[in-house]
Amino acid sequence: MKRPLAYITSAWGSCEFEIIENAAKYCRAVYEAGFSPICPILCQPLYLNSEIPAEHSNGKEMERELLRRSRFLVVCGDIIDEDVKSDIAAAQQYRIAATTLDGILTIKEATNP
Repeated sequence: MKRPLAYITSAWGSCEFEIIENAAKYCRAVYEAGFSPICPILCQPLYLNSEIPAEHSNGKEMERELLRRSRFLVVCGDIIDEDVKSDIAAAQQYRIAATTLDGILTIKEATNP
């Protein structure tokens, strides 16, 4: 079964432990709903230093390319910050469907009685 790519976005916050924990939880839920989750926040900090302007810019470009290749943008969590708004605007520009994690899970429940 080929799983469509789903780009995960959230207002991640600043606590590294919580970011990783939430991102993994969101990715697992999206995976269980039948999608292949794409979540740069889980991997980019391992090889990019966002304090270096060029690396921060490169990271943003890579994130946009991953979003562009995705079928869905999945907004997770209850807070919409400027980064999430930017991801939603980019998804609209690329004509990519945006939904919430609850929306993905509702679709899964409706198709798997």
